[in-house]
Amino acid sequence: MSMVKSRPARIARAGPALPSRGFCATVPSMNAHHDDEARKREADAILTRLRQETEPQIGASTERMVLRAGEHFSARDVDQSDRIEVVGTRIGRLAGLAGFLVLAVMFVVNHLLP
Repeated sequence: MSMVKSRPARIARAGPALPSRGFCATVPSMNAHHDDEARKREADAILTRLRQETEPQIGASTERMVLRAGEHFSARDVDQSDRIEVVGTRIGRLAGLAGFLVLAVMFVVNHLLP
């Protein structure tokens, strides 16, 4: 007697058939759109990280320069107990700044402007 093996009955599935292994159905325009979106997100993340890394350094150096200039013109580096020395230093430093500005304006007017 020979035994015949019967095959199980196939069950019909509802919905689209699944692709076979190794087959990937993609639409080129959608894939390009997703690539553009991914690249845009990556570029935005890089720019954000760059801003976070550089802004504090730029801000700190600018703040330090402004504070040092303020201390310089307020004569905080001289003996604060001698009021005459403090006032004289402030007057001298402000007069030096005013003289520099006058000379800079004269240079621009006489040599750079026609």
